[in-house]
Amino acid sequence: MATVLSRALKLPGKKSPDLGEYDPLTQADSDESEDDLVLNLQQKNGGVKNGKSPLGEAPEPDSDAEVAGAAKPHLSEVTTEGYPSEPLGGLEQKATSSLVSYIRTSVFLLTLVISMILVLLCAFLIPCPPRDLHSTWSRHLGSQAGGDLSPLELADVNGDGLRDVLLSFVTSRNGSAAGSSRSTANLVCLSGMNGSTLWSSPLPEEAQDITCLDLMPGSVAEIICLVTGTRKMLSAFNATSGKAIWTLNPNYLSNGTLAAPVVLLPDLDEDHVRDLVVLAIGETQPDLCFLLVSGRTGNPIGRPVKYNIVGVGNLIGPQVYVTANGAVYILFGFGNIQAVALRDIFVQAQNRDSSPPSLQIEEPEWEKRRSINLSELIDVYSDGVELLQMVKAPDSNCSNLLVTTRQGLVLLRGQNLTPYWTLSLQGLRSQPTPGYFTDDQTLDFLLQIQDGLGMKKMMVIDGDSGSIAWSYSAPCHMKDAPTTSAVTSDQKSVFLFWAEGLSPASPNSDALMGAEPPSLHHLYLLHPAFPSIFLDLTNTSGTVTASEVGINDLWKDAFYVTRTTGPISEGHPAPLVVSKLSLRWALMEGQMVQLKETAPKIGRGELRRFLSRIKFVDSPYQI
Repeated sequence: MATVLSRALKLPGKKSPDLGEYDPLTQADSDESEDDLVLNLQQKNGGVKNGKSPLGEAPEPDSDAEVAGAAKPHLSEVTTEGYPSEPLGGLEQKATSSLVSYIRTSVFLLTLVISMILVLLCAFLIPCPPRDLHSTWSRHLGSQAGGDLSPLELADVNGDGLRDVLLSFVTSRNGSAAGSSRSTANLVCLSGMNGSTLWSSPLPEEAQDITCLDLMPGSVAEIICLVTGTRKMLSAFNATSGKAIWTLNPNYLSNGTLAAPVVLLPDLDEDHVRDLVVLAIGETQPDLCFLLVSGRTGNPIGRPVKYNIVGVGNLIGPQVYVTANGAVYILFGFGNIQAVALRDIFVQAQNRDSSPPSLQIEEPEWEKRRSINLSELIDVYSDGVELLQMVKAPDSNCSNLLVTTRQGLVLLRGQNLTPYWTLSLQGLRSQPTPGYFTDDQTLDFLLQIQDGLGMKKMMVIDGDSGSIAWSYSAPCHMKDAPTTSAVTSDQKSVFLFWAEGLSPASPNSDALMGAEPPSLHHLYLLHPAFPSIFLDLTNTSGTVTASEVGINDLWKDAFYVTRTTGPISEGHPAPLVVSKLSLRWALMEGQMVQLKETAPKIGRGELRRFLSRIKFVDSPYQI
């Protein structure tokens, strides 16, 4: 029994310090019974089962053939219990999976490289829109020979996203005779980017107004520039090429001359192009007539319509007013404001009783103001009128009427022509500039009032109540210096005006008298958030005759364009200069002027941080 146990303890392929080395020859000489006993003992003690050991070892061979076979076991036969053997197809699946992963990675990297190449191509081949951050330029256009008018207009004529500058001026050229000269008028378009000349067209007479617009709203038609002359010229120019599209035949004006700029009307002749009306006046004041003109051809739509009006004062209008109900009226007058329905003008021009359906609408509150004899004229306001402006009414699709009189300012409700408020002021001669100064989202107005010799008072009127919201007196010898405003993204306005150089505040004077000569004028900016601070943006020694503010929608910037005549030297005409100033750039470079010593001091850093966040947008109101 001891022999059997000792042999049973000799496990195959194992070394044991107590049992010695494994001997296959001795194992071969043993009989079968002993081998069976050994196997049975192994199975009882958790040994080999089904020819496999619990540790995954091959069973001990019992013959030389088995030893030779065990020396090279098949891969599929040597497996661990509980794990199936892996066939040869598993290696093929692994190889296929690796190939698919490689192909996916390659496709991803190839797609990434192609995308990067396309981005670089777009960056270099597609031109970027011009950036107008530092677009400040000045262009000298030679000498201006005479001409009291200074028309100036902004419009994008070359499609680069920047508004260009259009103006008309008169130049003097030497004639054939010795010492003789001949004056010629020109219409010039300057690039908004750098001030270069885009095109120039001669005019038969001096222009009093330039208006660029789209006569076909909602279409992709080119912009048209309407030029009104001082006598009989009315022409439409292609804003891109500068070529004339049509010109009104002066014979249609008979003995009259154009008294005011052309006015835009709805489409009257149903050719899908908006039409026009001009006001002509004869040698005597009562001889006044309206002429309807086709916007497509420049031909009259019917005959002239005459009205006999007697008044004292400035010519008012004509201006088109559309009521909330859609009724269309023409406002005009001499020192007063009269209204005539466009329907009445059209019926008389066509010499018929019918009119288009769009002209048959009436405004009951306006019609009540007709005289007892049912005259075509409607009395709107008659008390020393100097100026008339259309002001967009808040939360309404119509406008109110801002009337400047010799006695002050009156705001009329457009719906029923009753006064909204009245402000008594003396010395008001310039046109009020609308903008948002208070926080009620109602348009306020910047005024310039003569305040003694060489002084003017700047005043902001609250548009909701008519009260004075802000005022300041500044030295200014420039006659009729223009003012303007620009709207910011937070529904505030910055106001721009001209005055002489201001020095630090004096405790005994409200005005800041500068030490500079009166011939040098500065452009100042007022922001409602800092009413005690002016920003000095630029200066000029000439006389500013016209100014306009345009918006660069792409960069949320505003630019200020001025038309200036330089100092006149003896025997030489005044030079004409057109300048453009980027407001966002000027805000960061401008000099801060503290108006009053008693006002809270504001740090330069705090002010710069505030100004750097200002963004300009298109004006939401129409004048």
